[in-house]
Amino acid sequence: MLYNHHHYLIPGRFHHPQKKPVSINSHLQFSPTTIPCWVFLVKKCYQDTDSSLQSSIVTKVKGVTFTNTSELGERLWDVADYVIPPQGENVFFVITNLVVTPNQRQETCAESESIPDALCCEDSDCPPGEPVVAGNGVRTGRCLRAGSEQKGTCEIFAWCPVETKSRPAKPLLGEAEDFTVYIKNFIRFPKFNFSKTNVLDTTDRAFLKSCKYGPKDPYCPIFRLGSVVSWTGSNFQEIAVQGGVIGIQIEWDCDLDRAPSECYPRYYFNRLDNRFSENSLSSGYNFRFAKYYRDAAGVEFRTLFKAYGIRFDVMVNGKAGKFNIIPTIINVGSGVALMGVGSFFCDLVLIYFIKKSHFYRDKKYEEVRDLEVLAQMAESSQQSVAPDAAGLAEQPEVQDGGGAQKENGCVCRQLLQPARPGRQGNGKVNVEQLQNLQTVEA
Repeated sequence: MLYNHHHYLIPGRFHHPQKKPVSINSHLQFSPTTIPCWVFLVKKCYQDTDSSLQSSIVTKVKGVTFTNTSELGERLWDVADYVIPPQGENVFFVITNLVVTPNQRQETCAESESIPDALCCEDSDCPPGEPVVAGNGVRTGRCLRAGSEQKGTCEIFAWCPVETKSRPAKPLLGEAEDFTVYIKNFIRFPKFNFSKTNVLDTTDRAFLKSCKYGPKDPYCPIFRLGSVVSWTGSNFQEIAVQGGVIGIQIEWDCDLDRAPSECYPRYYFNRLDNRFSENSLSSGYNFRFAKYYRDAAGVEFRTLFKAYGIRFDVMVNGKAGKFNIIPTIINVGSGVALMGVGSFFCDLVLIYFIKKSHFYRDKKYEEVRDLEVLAQMAESSQQSVAPDAAGLAEQPEVQDGGGAQKENGCVCRQLLQPARPGRQGNGKVNVEQLQNLQTVEA
């Protein structure tokens, strides 16, 4: 009996107690539907894509607060005081805490005791004209000691008095938590000549004055600073003490086969500085700046600010897709090829990786071996039967008592007749004819 070499893949034709081949086969049966669904519905591989996003960011912070300190007195803080830089870019900084050193003038004074390179015991330890490493000025050649102390600090020429105060434990501008920032984002995909903004298309002019971004209003581009920090898993009052860095990610994923109004951004928020090490020297964010003035005599002086605050980095990326026949054809061909690979993988597992792989291997290749044997037998049978058939054709048919010879002669003619169209064999002896031939020869 001949076996088709795909019998083990056809349900109901073959049964074996092992479950692994059946499981693999059942998964492969779903491949004609799962692969196209994955390729076209999920991955949208029928589209041509553009990820070369062109983007521009404009930011505007709003909010005011009032403070009363010994250094600055009563003061009202608005956007021009606490936002740096003032023009609004994709990176902006909001001041939340300050160390203020007022009325600094260029003169001589003692260097800060917190500077290791400024410590001295005598004047020779302070060579004149040399700057203090990580300090505030240059040495004058004198070592200044307080009272009877053996150690002191070098005298320097600098903006005096130098900064000596430490960071406040409570943020000066803690109310900045309720400030808002308006983030306006313009994007363009050059391949499709498609432009879009994150501001919702509406005729309501009061929309931007009343909305705030949140779960109930995901398309509003105005964000409360305290909410942005909380969405990163941090507390605003804690981060406001020593500062930090917050990332605002704007993601665009546009399907241009749909209406342009359905292309809208998604926002993600992350804290980018080292928030896990509270005592780490690298945690927080601060810098210094000064405001300069002149007195009645025309002498310049300044107020030095060491500003702690939150830096916001606005980052934009995205992609757009639109139907194109070329990627459609390529991915359809790849999907068809992948189904062929799945069939090959099934054969590989059945033949080489299961316990009774020899059984499947014999069944898979049995038909190939039988056809080769049949071809050899058919060829040898034609060579041996041809002379006898010629002799039988010359003898007259016997009317009486020759029924067996007549039958044999008919069988031989039938074997020698060429195959008619639509019959199996194409001029070769098939299995049934070979069995009849063996009966005649017997």
